[in-house]
Amino acid sequence: MLGKRTILDKKNILITGGAGFIGSHLCDVLVRDHHVICMDNFSTSTVSNIDHLLQNPNFEFINHDITQSFDLLSYTELERFKLKFQGIQEIYHLATPISKRHFEDFKIATILTNSIGTKNVLDVAVANHAKVLFASSSALYGSRRSDKLHIAEGDPCTFDHLTPRGAYDEGKRFSESILETYADVYGIDVKIARIFRTYGPRMKIYDGNLLPDMINSALDEKDIELTAPEDARISLAYVSDVIDGMIRHMNSPIDVTVVNLGSDQEHFLSSVAATVAKFCDSSSRIRFEPSVAGWMEAGLPDISKARQVLGWLPLVRLEDGLRQMIDYSRSKRRESGAFHA
Repeated sequence: MLGKRTILDKKNILITGGAGFIGSHLCDVLVRDHHVICMDNFSTSTVSNIDHLLQNPNFEFINHDITQSFDLLSYTELERFKLKFQGIQEIYHLATPISKRHFEDFKIATILTNSIGTKNVLDVAVANHAKVLFASSSALYGSRRSDKLHIAEGDPCTFDHLTPRGAYDEGKRFSESILETYADVYGIDVKIARIFRTYGPRMKIYDGNLLPDMINSALDEKDIELTAPEDARISLAYVSDVIDGMIRHMNSPIDVTVVNLGSDQEHFLSSVAATVAKFCDSSSRIRFEPSVAGWMEAGLPDISKARQVLGWLPLVRLEDGLRQMIDYSRSKRRESGAFHA
């Protein structure tokens, strides 16, 4: 393992899954002051999320599947970042196939990304003595508990890993174990951000995601169908707030490992749908489906640790975030020829 190297100009930062929803927003922020290497294979992401960055001299895209080992020094396009002398300082590991509508198509890729892929990323971190932040998931906490509304980092992660979603849920938990083991054996600084439901522009609008589906229905003047109980509740954190939390987490002391990032405020799902219809100037009705299979009401994150240690709080109001999402959806629908409102 190489020791820490002198930073010659700007930090070199690797972001796996950097062309995805959250990853691309992270690239946007970090590229302002650092060299950003965005690695993705577009399995469930899209080049349109990063095409505005491709000509930025602080940005470089590498098309690679992290389940295959990689050597950043082999990429001649990265020579301007002086990796041979400076190495990599930070790695944000966000890569994992995410597609609600096509989840079944990516089960093997999901489990491999969250095992072999995480191991490959950590091998690069060890070689560079780089800090690593892993984008984990609130799914590890399972469904909402009757005795406790807010879930803290020290609460047990209890869920059924032998379900159709086990590739993702257990994959995230196994990745956390790999990170903790590498930290223990090699002494590297690892961060685990357990991210709760996040929303904002660049969410795929035709992939079966809750808010984009609401917006599409409202813009099409169709009923907003909610497959959930009528009293279902939801918490939503805007993507820029989550990005801010991740960066603060990366910059925290080495003894800070697991941190919840999400909104600790909840809303009735029906109220969110009504707000979407209002902002879309739509007459869509809200209709609850009788089947509630697959609906899981998650607990709310206890974010006292993030508040106290990182100085972080989610700041974007739901109404403001929804307006941004609706504007984005209108734009993407125009591009696809599906704009009707």
